[in-house]
Amino acid sequence: MRLVLVSAIALQAFAFAPALYAAGGGGATTPPKPTNTTKKCLFGRVYDKDAGRCVKPDKTNFTQDELYEAVRELAYDGQFENAQNILRVMDQNDDRVLTYWGFTYRKMGELELANVFYSNAIETNPDNILARSYMGQGFVAEGKTDLAIAQWREIKARGGEGSWAEASLREAIRTGLTYNY
Repeated sequence: MRLVLVSAIALQAFAFAPALYAAGGGGATTPPKPTNTTKKCLFGRVYDKDAGRCVKPDKTNFTQDELYEAVRELAYDGQFENAQNILRVMDQNDDRVLTYWGFTYRKMGELELANVFYSNAIETNPDNILARSYMGQGFVAEGKTDLAIAQWREIKARGGEGSWAEASLREAIRTGLTYNY
């Protein structure tokens, strides 16, 4: 009996594992690989290969997507303030930027402020299922399961069933445990 239970738990974890790795980066299925931005740079600077050094994010020729990947890398590394330093120089009307403002504030314990940013991201793009998932996970952490379920239903209604955003929120609602990525 015990072997069957252990096998069932392992099978469930194996089936859910791919969804756990997709998180925070626009469809990426693995955690970001550390680069010199997290290995060498301080104070929210990014590593500029052309310059061969760490530079302020507003002093680069990086595209929004490159800056976004640096934010994602720093946030994954737990460097939330440094990620915010990059977010400050990005397009504040971009729903991905708003989502990461929310994410960083949520991870720093500022749930009300996080929800303002998640709401703005969703208002900008109602189909932003990542913002919905992160907001829902914040609701789970606060014990507001009914609000988390409402976001989970929206994710499914917007075509997100089976995505990391949907699966991680469903699992958070089921277990009470939330995910970073």
